Amino acid sequence: MERRDIERLLQVRRKLKSKKPEFLRTLWWKFPKFKNDPKWRKPKGIDNPMRLRLKGKPAVVDVGYRAPAAVRGLHPTGLKPVRVCNPAELDMLDPARHIVYIAAGVGLRKRQQILEKARAKGFKVANA
Repeated sequence: MERRDIERLLQVRRKLKSKKPEFLRTLWWKFPKFKNDPKWRKPKGIDNPMRLRLKGKPAVVDVGYRAPAAVRGLHPTGLKPVRVCNPAELDMLDPARHIVYIAAGVGLRKRQQILEKARAKGFKVANA
């Protein structure tokens, strides 16, 4: 796919994401135990108004909210995110296609080695 097409689809994804509601579980506002952990759970009750998609109730997760398949999972820059644990892994990657995330468990010395090698090869490092 051409770079121009990727840029266009990233714009489409940004526009769709701005309209997408925040999906929270049924009655998250009513019970304290849900307020602490309001992540999405599918509504399953027989008379659940959210499951029936009644007017005035929160939106339900649906396939139509997904981003275009070509840009799904890409970084906002259009590059594919890759987690790197050591400097040798940078040899297998392409700076024009990948953006680097340094793994959380990497220590300071190895992190600095990865950063030096990434900058020398021209990689973008997202969590530097």
